[in-house]
Amino acid sequence: MASKLLRAVILGPPGSGKGTVCQRIAQNFGLQHLSSGHFLRENIKANTEIGDMAKQYIGKGLLVPDHVITRLMMSELENRRDQHWLLDGFPRTLVQAEALDRICDLDLVITLNIPFETLKDRLSRRWIHPPSGRVYNLDFNPPQVHGVDDITGEPLVQQEDDKPEAVAARLRQYKDVAKPVIKLYKSRGVFHQFSGTETNKIWPYVYTLFSNKITPIQSKEAY
Repeated sequence: MASKLLRAVILGPPGSGKGTVCQRIAQNFGLQHLSSGHFLRENIKANTEIGDMAKQYIGKGLLVPDHVITRLMMSELENRRDQHWLLDGFPRTLVQAEALDRICDLDLVITLNIPFETLKDRLSRRWIHPPSGRVYNLDFNPPQVHGVDDITGEPLVQQEDDKPEAVAARLRQYKDVAKPVIKLYKSRGVFHQFSGTETNKIWPYVYTLFSNKITPIQSKEAY
């Protein structure tokens, strides 16, 4: 097993189970799970220069532009040059992927390909605690008390764009933006797609793929 540091990316539309798969990869293989959404929230909370820039776009209901996200993630990656990592939520666009290219070579890019009906059902059952980014699903990860965050006791909300009529538009937008990113990584031979409707059925294949690249830190697949 090479001692080279593993550089991995996970792609997938909202509701694809990326968060769950990332947690399992981090747990089983000791990779740092680097979520662009998490870093954005941290920077907004800390009123950093990047956080303030991002807040202006989010406040207007706009996507945070490439140059802001890229700058944020580059500084985070700079601090983790000696760690194995898994990127989640970045790169989202070809511009972001090209920026990442300039600082490292990726070993693995995985995407979760989930049928539209499954995504629609999952998202309609999804409730969020906005300050922390914690996500609950009423079917397989419900809060202990309905409508309330487990840790803070604050109310949970359903995002407008998780409502069924918005899901189709989000998915179309995701596919349009992801297409050139996927094409790039396919051409590099590092791209792996996992299809299905249940994370628990997809997970063993993801586990096997990562096991071929890095020694698991747990002797069996942790769920």
